Amino acid sequence: MTRTLSANELEKNDFFKKWAENAYSVPLSEVAERYSDLTKGLGGEITFFSSPGRAELVGNHTDHNNGLVLATTIDLDTVAAAQKTPVSKKVIINSLGYSPIEIDIDDLEVRDSEYNKSSAIARGILKGFIERGYQIGGFVANTHSNIFKGAGVSSSAAFELLICEILNVFYNQGRMDFITKAIISQYAENHYFGKPSGLMDQLTISSGGVNYMDFKEDIPEVDKIVWPFEDLAAMIINCGGDHSGLTQEYAEIKQDMKSVAKALGGSTLRQTSEVQFYENINEIKKSCGGRAVLRAKHFFEENNRVRDAFLAINNRDEKVFVDIINSSGASSYEQLQNCFIKGDAEQNIPYALKMAQRFEKVKALRVHGGGFAGTILVFVGKDMVEDFSKYMNNYFDKEKIFVLRMRQAGVTRVEV
Repeated sequence: MTRTLSANELEKNDFFKKWAENAYSVPLSEVAERYSDLTKGLGGEITFFSSPGRAELVGNHTDHNNGLVLATTIDLDTVAAAQKTPVSKKVIINSLGYSPIEIDIDDLEVRDSEYNKSSAIARGILKGFIERGYQIGGFVANTHSNIFKGAGVSSSAAFELLICEILNVFYNQGRMDFITKAIISQYAENHYFGKPSGLMDQLTISSGGVNYMDFKEDIPEVDKIVWPFEDLAAMIINCGGDHSGLTQEYAEIKQDMKSVAKALGGSTLRQTSEVQFYENINEIKKSCGGRAVLRAKHFFEENNRVRDAFLAINNRDEKVFVDIINSSGASSYEQLQNCFIKGDAEQNIPYALKMAQRFEKVKALRVHGGGFAGTILVFVGKDMVEDFSKYMNNYFDKEKIFVLRMRQAGVTRVEV
């Protein structure tokens, strides 16, 4: 017997109303309609889940070399209506706009044919739970995401954490801590999905809110931050392009940095000395190449920027903070070199940056996320959001221009 929770029922539910108010910037009716649609075709007890996207504020490509990052969860998310099916040995995920996923929980080995597919993520997370001594079981979930795919706001990590939280709630009494959920999600992405990502995306989404993260040790340090700049609006411009075919470009950033680290006697740059780096820079250039040297230089400087941004937030110094964002953006463009790939005639990210820069009231801007394709991050005064949106609409469609709300909740069960 199927059961549908109507939008009207959800709008009248006090728990759901409070959730919608805290998590989203759109009207309650829209949120209720979205969640209600996901219950169609499910039977019995239905549980809702939400897993947000993330915005990296500063700390571009530092986590995979044990660096520092400032990042926040945002109000774009992947949501699910799920039903526990303990008798079944199947995980079935129906995502709007995609082919259904069906995983046999007794068949969890890596499949090369699944690289870059969502089924690989689900299979890898199930395996990650077992390897760490957690329980797994069957469930059916209907999901919907408004996180634009392959554009730098972590649609894949949001999906990973969503599956983690469903298994955590259904079969582990919700006892898994946020760091373990992040580590299992990264494991699935690295070993099953085939993308050599760091841990920043997963850790941000698992924790929720604005976070200062230090990846120096195997267990990262995470400090929650109270965001003080209420007059500042963060906006994302989706420039076009898709990250899904750029795994090699991302891998080369990590490889370049680690080649410099190896030349300095470490396995990652965080394990080396910045002073030693500059003392040996000519020899390193000969052995590793100029691009690797520039990317390592970006790493050292970016870590210092993250520290300074953390202090600026704590000191409520908006001027220093936006200057740091601009400096980070310039370093990503010139040294990290992740704004376009070789042979790219479109150069959507440089184009977006330069067009946004022409708007005199822009306070800060930078490439966002992994780069090469996807998005830019722009900060303007809240009183300038409408004017800036209209201005950028001259160059990008309206649906490509987003005002981000920094949401406090990470991946979570939604109480109804």
